[in-house]
Amino acid sequence: MAGHVRNSPFARQKSPSPGPVSNNGRPKSMIIASPLSVNQSPAHTRNQSYTSLVGVMAPNRSGTTRHHADSKAGTQSSNTFAPSFINTEEMRRSEMINRIEGGNDFSGKRYVWLKDPQVAFVKGWIVEELGNDQILVQCDDGSQREVSIDGVDKVNPAKFEKADDMAELTHLNEASVVHNLHMRYQADLIYTYSGLFLVTINPYCPLPIYTNEYINMYKGQSREETKPHIYAMADEAFRNLVDEGQNQSILVTGESGAGKTENTKKVIQYLAAVSHSESPAKNKAHLKANLSQQILRANPILEAFGNAQTVRNNNSSRFGKFIRIEFTRGGTIAGAFIDWYLLEKSRVVRLNSHERNYHVFYQLLKGADRKLKHGFLLDDQDVGDFAYTRDGHDTITGVSDRDEWDSLVEAFSVMGFSEQEQTSILRTVAAVLHLGNITVMKESRGADQARLAPDARMHADKVCKLLGIPLEPFLQGLLHPRVKAGREWVEKVQTPEQVRLAIDALSKGIYERSFGDLVSRINRQLDRSGMGMDDSHFIGVLDIAGFEIFEENSFEQLCINYTNEKLQQFFNHHMFVLEQEEYAREQIEWKFIDFGHDLQPTIDLIELPNPIGIFSCLDEDSVMPKATDKSFTEKLHSLWGRKTPKYRPSRLGQGFLLTHYAAEVEYSTEGWLEKNKDPLNDNVTRLLAASTDRHTASLFGDCADADDESGATRSRVKKGLFRTVAQRHKEQLSSLMAQLHST
Repeated sequence: MAGHVRNSPFARQKSPSPGPVSNNGRPKSMIIASPLSVNQSPAHTRNQSYTSLVGVMAPNRSGTTRHHADSKAGTQSSNTFAPSFINTEEMRRSEMINRIEGGNDFSGKRYVWLKDPQVAFVKGWIVEELGNDQILVQCDDGSQREVSIDGVDKVNPAKFEKADDMAELTHLNEASVVHNLHMRYQADLIYTYSGLFLVTINPYCPLPIYTNEYINMYKGQSREETKPHIYAMADEAFRNLVDEGQNQSILVTGESGAGKTENTKKVIQYLAAVSHSESPAKNKAHLKANLSQQILRANPILEAFGNAQTVRNNNSSRFGKFIRIEFTRGGTIAGAFIDWYLLEKSRVVRLNSHERNYHVFYQLLKGADRKLKHGFLLDDQDVGDFAYTRDGHDTITGVSDRDEWDSLVEAFSVMGFSEQEQTSILRTVAAVLHLGNITVMKESRGADQARLAPDARMHADKVCKLLGIPLEPFLQGLLHPRVKAGREWVEKVQTPEQVRLAIDALSKGIYERSFGDLVSRINRQLDRSGMGMDDSHFIGVLDIAGFEIFEENSFEQLCINYTNEKLQQFFNHHMFVLEQEEYAREQIEWKFIDFGHDLQPTIDLIELPNPIGIFSCLDEDSVMPKATDKSFTEKLHSLWGRKTPKYRPSRLGQGFLLTHYAAEVEYSTEGWLEKNKDPLNDNVTRLLAASTDRHTASLFGDCADADDESGATRSRVKKGLFRTVAQRHKEQLSSLMAQLHST
């Protein structure tokens, strides 16, 4: 998949990083991310966040959560940033003349912001009112422009320059928000409040604002005593949990590559440090210190297996995670648990030329010693020797895969993984690499039947040795799988394309199951709930894949963007409901509006079973024998093409356009039926379930054979247990939303 490339939205000037100082007032804010898309990305290292803006959502005093995932630049504003932005056209027209009065500086000039196609906004002062709602503006760039009154916004007085909280701006408009963020960014002030949120802008370089000194500065401090910082949000969540005993949630949001994972790590770093310092029992101090360290060191493992380089981000999370950190009533860490969502399996077998596969493949090939590589049958082989890695980038600028390998091994050790466990996990990674090198060809020019390419048997033999399965039955299962026809079993002839699909599906299946097993092992190490701790509550930290728009968008992007759509609706509902509850307490007259409904048409279009939505239609066609991607697309067009403005058939190619909260996205439906069914070769999975390697056998335990009454064998997997990818994702998302609503 290809994506738009971006660079920093603002030209950077050298300036010293600010030290922690007190300010004269800070709002009760939440954290939020809102990315600004631009066109080209600078080189960076993996310990840096990447895009311009990221967001996090933290809890309020009543224990509810607040969230916002913002739109891409260049798209029309959704007008859901704050209630003050919600004006009818009549209100706007009546305010037109009055709103440019009072913007004078000491010289009497009335300064305004004008929209500009090159730099977004340019400042100028009103020279003359021309009539017919037109004004003449002298711009700071030297030009004079005649514009409509309703095409300008007022400039804030100089005292609001680099304001800590944009909600305090006298004139709250898009231009003023961008200008304020710009000026703070130039001064390395990357965190800024906006009423209930905290906006963080990616610095594109390390800043010394995450040290123990900073942790101590924010620990237990009131919001009025400190500057905007992600630590302040984490501390608020921690204090709410300890003081009120209510579960808390912190949602890190933003578009793809916005630096969400980096900010998630800072939240966990702060919580681990603060809780450690408040351990009430000395005899538990060592246990809790070890647990805090394990929570922190789980991240390099998850990043190695779940992160990859994309066009936008050198360390992009290709899965979502909800990390629940359990605390005792006294504020001591009692355990942790990680739920994961929607691993991008397709990346294992298919790469964009400007991207990479998952980090662990490169770390293993470049960092492992000769002995380990020999055990994995990787002697003298590198990235260019494997089909699953050779098409993308070999390296990441500023990152050493060898050093990252050392960090991974250290993290395994801290997490309590034995050498045998580490070897078992990494053996499956090596097996996936070898699987990708198995190639097939036509038996002859006149026949479509598949046969092995000359060197394919060698690669297949390596796969079988690593996975503990016999070679000949494995090849037989790929080339001539046995299928049931009525009451009899027959061999089915496969084409090269069918065998290739089966191999890729197997690679994806092995990697996904191995990833899930890895997270389960981490959870077993972090779950201390059964160790005699007090009753616990949790702080949940959500880090999901951000909204994505690439040159070609497929099923994976729809799942990701659907998730972001639901979270945006969650934010809209809670944000504005909470605001309106405050109005009611202050006896302000206000007509109650649930802004969460604004996004419902798009959500319904995706998830509704009746009338049939995109997911339900896809599930329906996934079990139809003669359905194709083309027939599925045509069915969608007939169902939704003329019923909603949110859906439009693609003008070019096979697909559709869908209007999301952030932007309109064009999706290509090629390959969707296969992606949704996610089929695995039964012949091969039964072999894997019976593997002599215990780890491999456990990964495919649900595929094991069992004897029926006639003595024949059958799979333990029941048809009723089958779930499509769309069904599983909807179920996972429903569970996640229930957890968020409970905090």
